[in-house]
Amino acid sequence: MIIGVKDVGRSPGSMRTLNEHVPTPKDFGVALIGVEEGSDMELELRLESVHEGVLVSGTASVTVTGECGRCLDPIAYEQAVRVQELFYFEGFDSQDQGPDDEEAEEQRRVEHDSIDLEPVLRDAVVTALPFQPVCREDCQGLCPECGMRLEEDPGHHHEVLDPRWAALAGLAGTVADKAPTSTESDEREES
Repeated sequence: MIIGVKDVGRSPGSMRTLNEHVPTPKDFGVALIGVEEGSDMELELRLESVHEGVLVSGTASVTVTGECGRCLDPIAYEQAVRVQELFYFEGFDSQDQGPDDEEAEEQRRVEHDSIDLEPVLRDAVVTALPFQPVCREDCQGLCPECGMRLEEDPGHHHEVLDPRWAALAGLAGTVADKAPTSTESDEREES
């Protein structure tokens, strides 16, 4: 996604718009959710020359697909993400502006009168994705013991005994067997 910006040049205030449909590159997502490689990405961007470089701002609209993190049902929806990034001109010393060395390394650059939008778009799209995608907010998910859909059986549960208490449960049963019943204790008192 390399875009030529020679027409914008180094004249602050000059601008052009970019309205295009482009195929989505790979790795625009995370494990459970993302944008499918090759799917349509609609770009509505403004490229504006400023003193330091070229300011890119606008929106990128994509179709997000994946699966619910609770019930594993498929998810698909449209999402528009805001994009804003400054690409510094070659030879512009951003150190004059005060950022430290780490920030200077992370800055995007105009190289050979072009800019690479792919990393900027990837950052914008991936950070807008939900951390835990769900098909709907009240999704019950799956039973962790057997995998049954909890929504289909709301009262579903399993009797889970902690193995550390199993020996005590066995003792409770033997004590109850040896304890006299109320009629036996009444007979003893009469004797």
